[in-house]
Amino acid sequence: MPRVVHFEIHATDPDRLVAFYTDLFGWAFQKWEGPMDYWLIQTGPPEERGIDGGLVRRRGAAPAYGQAVNAYACTVDVPSAQDALNRAVGLGGSVAVPLMPIPGVGWLGYATDPDGNLFGVMQRDPAAA
Repeated sequence: MPRVVHFEIHATDPDRLVAFYTDLFGWAFQKWEGPMDYWLIQTGPPEERGIDGGLVRRRGAAPAYGQAVNAYACTVDVPSAQDALNRAVGLGGSVAVPLMPIPGVGWLGYATDPDGNLFGVMQRDPAAA
């Protein structure tokens, strides 16, 4: 069965988003030496569950704020979803969907980065109700 193996973040200002995701999640970015502006993203050690991705300079205008999401939304496993949302806001992002319980699974919320890209944060908590 096909699985998602890579994600990509589109950025109007790549340096700003590299700083945002480095500060928020501790991700490591490495500039690709190819013919276009592209950064490889390491989200964790290879032996841990998860995928790595890339960051590319946005081509065209960013989506308008408040419009329906027309993309896959990636969700990041975090120790505290509320802390991650608060930190995202402190780093220039915004809360898109406030924290909500997913019964038996955990706490889920959605934020946008400073460029308007949507992402989720999930705190595992089987007691969430």
